[in-house]
Amino acid sequence: MKGFRIPLIAVVGGATCSDQEAAWAQEVGRLLAQRGYGVVCGGRGGVMAAACQGANQMGGVTVGLLPGEDIREANPWVQIAIPTGIGEARNALVARAGQGVIAIGGGYGTLSEIALALKWGKKVAGLGTWAIEGVYRAASPEDAVAYVLGT
Repeated sequence: MKGFRIPLIAVVGGATCSDQEAAWAQEVGRLLAQRGYGVVCGGRGGVMAAACQGANQMGGVTVGLLPGEDIREANPWVQIAIPTGIGEARNALVARAGQGVIAIGGGYGTLSEIALALKWGKKVAGLGTWAIEGVYRAASPEDAVAYVLGT
């Protein structure tokens, strides 16, 4: 079997989210898939599930880096579930795995992913998330995707 390579963008946000945040995440997932990018995330609910659902709708690839050891923790739209068993430390893996990061809403876990991505020199776009230096405040999902992809 021949392997394949697909660039990944990390989509990060809360395990619970508002309807607006879910709509943004779903659209981000769709847009990334349309442009040939996969979604990497924490693999659980909320923003993560919505982004994976959107990517799936467009035939995109989704990767979930799970905090626990049980593959069944993954949301139903994760195609490649990786049970890390390292809890929230997996946030570093999510931030590292993406060529860029799109943050939607979220709490302190999302903040940790944003901070690590910025430390590592990655582009970070935000929709309704932490307003900190280095995070591009996107006006829409389209704007966030364009910024992170450099288009």
